[in-house]
Amino acid sequence: MYSKAEATQLRQAFWTAFGQYMAPVPSAEGETTNWINYKTGIKHLYFRMQADNRQAKIAIELNHPDPGIRELFFEQFRELKTLLHETLGEEWIWEEEALDAQGLPLSCIYTELQPVNLFNRDDWPKLISFFKPRIVALDAFWADAQYTFEALK
Repeated sequence: MYSKAEATQLRQAFWTAFGQYMAPVPSAEGETTNWINYKTGIKHLYFRMQADNRQAKIAIELNHPDPGIRELFFEQFRELKTLLHETLGEEWIWEEEALDAQGLPLSCIYTELQPVNLFNRDDWPKLISFFKPRIVALDAFWADAQYTFEALK
């Protein structure tokens, strides 16, 4: 078991290492990208990567406070489901109604890797191998799909 400070330090060390590893990787449009804090350009629409002592998760999160607008965005992703899964090279889990860590409603499209432990440095290559191709594929998908969402802003 780690102290809170040790856990924070390991978490920061992993994400720093991942960010440095990904820094030379250009976006689908050839731009420099902050892969860890990926900007979709659409408010309340995020690409999130999370890891803890049990699992890793990469997700598209829709957390608009208006349920109708959140549903509209989720439906738009459903329209693009084939393109998304083809770009990712795998099928993800779709949850129209979920809760975030603070108990707020969101819609989520995600995949997970289990078991894996962020606090075990020996697992870091597995985590990087899990996150890298998926965030790059999400970026490639978003390069094509983002314009569909512009009208929904």
